[in-house]
Amino acid sequence: MTTQRDAIVRLIPNLDAFGPGDLVVTSPIDGTELARLKPSTSEEIDAAIARSVEAFHAWRDVPAPLRGELVRRFGEVLRSHKEELAVLVTLECGKILEEGRGEVQEMIDICDFAVGLSRQLYGLTIASERPEHTMQENWLPLGPVGIISAFNFPVAVWAWNATLAWVCGNPCLWKPSEKTPLTALACQALFEKAAAGFDDAPSHLSQVILGYAEQGNQMVEDRRVPLISATGSTRMGRTVGPKVAARFGRTLLELGGNNAIIVTPSADLSIAIPSILFGSVGTAGQRCTSTRRVIVHRSLIDKVFDTLASAYGQIGSDKVGNPLDAGTLVGPLIDEAAFEGMERALERVRGVADAIVGGGRVFADRFPHAFYVHPALVRLPHQVEAIHEETFAPLTYVIPYDTLDEALAMHNEVPQGLSSAIMTTDVREAEAFKRHSDCGIANVNIGTSGAEIGGAFGGEKETGGGRESGSDSWKAYMRRQTSTTYYGRSRPALAQGIRFDL
Repeated sequence: MTTQRDAIVRLIPNLDAFGPGDLVVTSPIDGTELARLKPSTSEEIDAAIARSVEAFHAWRDVPAPLRGELVRRFGEVLRSHKEELAVLVTLECGKILEEGRGEVQEMIDICDFAVGLSRQLYGLTIASERPEHTMQENWLPLGPVGIISAFNFPVAVWAWNATLAWVCGNPCLWKPSEKTPLTALACQALFEKAAAGFDDAPSHLSQVILGYAEQGNQMVEDRRVPLISATGSTRMGRTVGPKVAARFGRTLLELGGNNAIIVTPSADLSIAIPSILFGSVGTAGQRCTSTRRVIVHRSLIDKVFDTLASAYGQIGSDKVGNPLDAGTLVGPLIDEAAFEGMERALERVRGVADAIVGGGRVFADRFPHAFYVHPALVRLPHQVEAIHEETFAPLTYVIPYDTLDEALAMHNEVPQGLSSAIMTTDVREAEAFKRHSDCGIANVNIGTSGAEIGGAFGGEKETGGGRESGSDSWKAYMRRQTSTTYYGRSRPALAQGIRFDL
């Protein structure tokens, strides 16, 4: 415990200022208590929002390339603290250390993207139908951005939002998951380190709100926060979306996934199998992009299932364990509720399954307060309604199909629409899949996980429709303005040729 606390305090020197309180933070690795923090009070949240509005009034007038310079400095600070922050990510959310490092690298990458973006916030010049008029479309800072993040990517998703919001001229208010608040406080401390001595940056460009749904709800309902970017469950999105819409605010929702890989007769299985494995069991199946369903052509299903079953058996026997250990591929589930959700999902399909490999808790005697599981693989005769609900755990269903049209219909049948993939060497199948997948992400010959920051990330249907990270996602953090200027000397014309003479 002393060693862990020392590591935490190195990243959060003022940790004692946030406690003690009744927000108990434990590590999913072994159930060890990491900290006791005080949830933010209603008065503190109100004051934080007021400070954010004040910061916005100053920050919006700072030239965008200068705003980008602050983000560049933040990226440099992250580089120098990458390993420490990665270890804290692993301690607090349980993903293996290599994935923790990858998550911090994703933060660094989005900083680089945002720095370049700070010189590319382009508008348009539009041809006017009236003589001696010019039209422009301008993008302007929006205001304070409220960010609600989930436990499974406790730092990267915040960085996707915050770095773009900052270069667009907006301050940020961050309500992290109550399961991973320490990583948020660490990022806040690192940002403050980057901002120290940067004279163009007003105070309170970034603030953290600690607590539960109650604290997040106060930010959601506050009119002074024009955009709420929320990552989490579909259930959470159903609450957040209508509340923000009721006050005519904006939402950027990144919600559940129920992602599938279609394996066609022409698939190269030496590529398909590793992609399915990482997508299914990486991060203990706790990614919104995790592979939940593998839809396999009937001619291959025996071979694919048997190969996966063998791999699952090996993973379950010696690759599940402490995520800080180098040989571990699958760490713990975040908590007991996640384990119980996996058990319920397995029970729902037990009566219809052709075969079930794995499942069940492991290391309960060694770690009574942690929840390690054997990844589970389920072979089904057809897709059943029970699997339309996402299970946030290493649980994967293998289902046969006969025609590509049938596979696509099965793929699109679930209510979520985040990530999808097809394994094929037939260009016609690949193009048909990209055109007909109803997901925001459609991959060919790679799995459903592992998005890069250069492409806009997000999905359709119950996934929420939001887009974060690359491409033109920056537009979500700005307001669009059309401006017409008359530069002539005679009486200006009206649009559509209207005459209004006195």
